[in-house]
Amino acid sequence: MAEQVTIFFYGLFMDPEALEAKGLRPSRSRQAYVERFALILGARATLRPGGEGRVYGTIMRLTHAEVDQLYSEPSVAAYRPEPVLARLTDGTAELALCFNLPVAPQGPIGNPEYAAALQAVARKIGLPDEYIAEISR
Repeated sequence: MAEQVTIFFYGLFMDPEALEAKGLRPSRSRQAYVERFALILGARATLRPGGEGRVYGTIMRLTHAEVDQLYSEPSVAAYRPEPVLARLTDGTAELALCFNLPVAPQGPIGNPEYAAALQAVARKIGLPDEYIAEISR
């Protein structure tokens, strides 16, 4: 088996079934969160560091080839990997890669359609209700 890396997903990719539909084989999917980040919605989601925020999602393992395949899609090709400390619901933490835009969207932010889809995924995977309610429309 090819070497796998742990990725923290916070947008629509946090649904393992969505990745499987793209022909990927995610493994070890678990709920997680990162601290001191804010979720920003533009055309897609990105994270902005700083503050006291907490962003929920999942960590999963993918091969390097799968990561390359996923982030070669035009809608996410500008995203770059950054290391984060993902905290799990059992109190442990794992280092993971997290893909973000190098520069957060400028001007008016928000995307009601994306926010609704993200809320649906968050409900599906069982993220906290308080967090789901905070996802900006």
